[in-house]
Amino acid sequence: MSHFHAHDVLVIGSGAAGLSLALQLASHAKVAVLCKSELNEGATYWAQGGIAAVLHKNDSIDAHVSDTLNAGAQLCHEDAVRFTVEHSSASIDWLLAQGVQFSRFDNDSNELHLTREGGHSQRRIIHAADATGRAVSTTLSTKAKEHHNIEIFNRHVAIDLVVRDGRCHGAYVLNRDSGHVELFHARASVLATGGANKAYLYTSNPDGATGDGIAMAWRAGCRVANMEFNQFHPTCLYHPKAKSFLITEAIRGEGGKLLNAKGERFMQRYDERGELAPRDVVARAIDHEMKRLGSDCVYLDISHKSSEFLLEHFPTIKARCLELGIDISREAIPVVPAAHYTCGGVMVDQRGRSDVEGLYAIGETAFTGLHGANRLASNSLLECLVYGGAAAADINSRLDDLSAPLIAPPWDESMVTDSDEDVIISHNWDELRRFMWDYVGIVRTDKRLQRALNRAALLQQEIAEYYSNYKVSNDLLELRNLAMVAELIIRSAMQRKESRGLHYTLDYPATLPTAQDTVLVPDNYGHQSTS
Repeated sequence: MSHFHAHDVLVIGSGAAGLSLALQLASHAKVAVLCKSELNEGATYWAQGGIAAVLHKNDSIDAHVSDTLNAGAQLCHEDAVRFTVEHSSASIDWLLAQGVQFSRFDNDSNELHLTREGGHSQRRIIHAADATGRAVSTTLSTKAKEHHNIEIFNRHVAIDLVVRDGRCHGAYVLNRDSGHVELFHARASVLATGGANKAYLYTSNPDGATGDGIAMAWRAGCRVANMEFNQFHPTCLYHPKAKSFLITEAIRGEGGKLLNAKGERFMQRYDERGELAPRDVVARAIDHEMKRLGSDCVYLDISHKSSEFLLEHFPTIKARCLELGIDISREAIPVVPAAHYTCGGVMVDQRGRSDVEGLYAIGETAFTGLHGANRLASNSLLECLVYGGAAAADINSRLDDLSAPLIAPPWDESMVTDSDEDVIISHNWDELRRFMWDYVGIVRTDKRLQRALNRAALLQQEIAEYYSNYKVSNDLLELRNLAMVAELIIRSAMQRKESRGLHYTLDYPATLPTAQDTVLVPDNYGHQSTS
């Protein structure tokens, strides 16, 4: 093994959750931040819409809480919702203090511009035009790079957590440049790796969204909850050259209309709120219209707005569409649903603590109870900030009590060889994403889920054999994690004998009177010792 690293806190992931936590810890602790590739390549950077927060005099905490509970189909934990919303204003103040430049009403006004998205009863989405994630990510990245107590490790991929006697002591990490596995020791470790939406064929997420933190936590003995609730964003740009390009929900918030292949509006047939219905309703409606008419996509029309308005509010989308020959001021945008957000995850409390001592999970990796059966638009970045802050405060308060980590043995590479069969990885990756899309997508059945579970089991056997015999690589690690998380999604979906929120099954179309979380418990829960 080429390197050994020791820090007070190890942060696995460099999005809004990981960086906000790191910055709030760095005045008291030495922090390592791992990036799978480079800074600003995660899901935060590509988030277009904004951050939901109670900032306007006409808005209220109760209204935001109510909207979140309604979107979550009675499955949200009200204490988590209220905790998050009550800290929304302070989180925005913290971002403003870091220097994030949010949109204002005009150049002469200091009033923040708020937009509205589906499921919200008020305009409460603070944004930076249509590139909020970029503004947040670049600002926090710059701050982190400048901080003397934060050490950033680009192109470092966590393999597994080091757990002894029920406590996390750090992680084994692949250095993608050297090809060697390094050991990172820490008093506290934080999973901030995002979601698992690359498990699906069509996704709005960047390549790194492979469920790494969820899979590592499960192998370490942590429970996961509500993995069946995968949010499909209704409007991903449909174009062969537009890889994963999202068309923000704010376009519908500003009056965009959905049209089917015949040029007809259809949302009012599915929900009285029309285009402003929650995402699961809109995604299912689009899916139904596409199947009903045999079309490859539907269309989102905002061309009735002026070119100046579109340039001011949606410059990124306008420019990208123009590159592809689509003038959104004159014609409708072709769109399809795409896997977008993982509502379930690693079970944590309001401090971000997981089932394993010294291990935290925040952001999309975590299950806090905020999102219930369907995430309300723009609550995700808010959750990253609120729980990033809460976990940082908890770690700061107990850092001295978290004993120095045990010295773990080095990674043993003596019995493995370089692979000459990488085609197996790419083939299995493609197969996994296709059967997840076909069998575990927007509409499900028991038969489809059983087929998917059978395929996932066979796939994991092949991956385990490959993992045992060959040196690890980024692609292999991602495939291993995706296959693990795919099984968790399928098993969770099979346990839910109803349709609720994002989980819709033809076999159980009704919603049960009592809402219950789906909790999966690993075999080593309560007596963890891994790696």
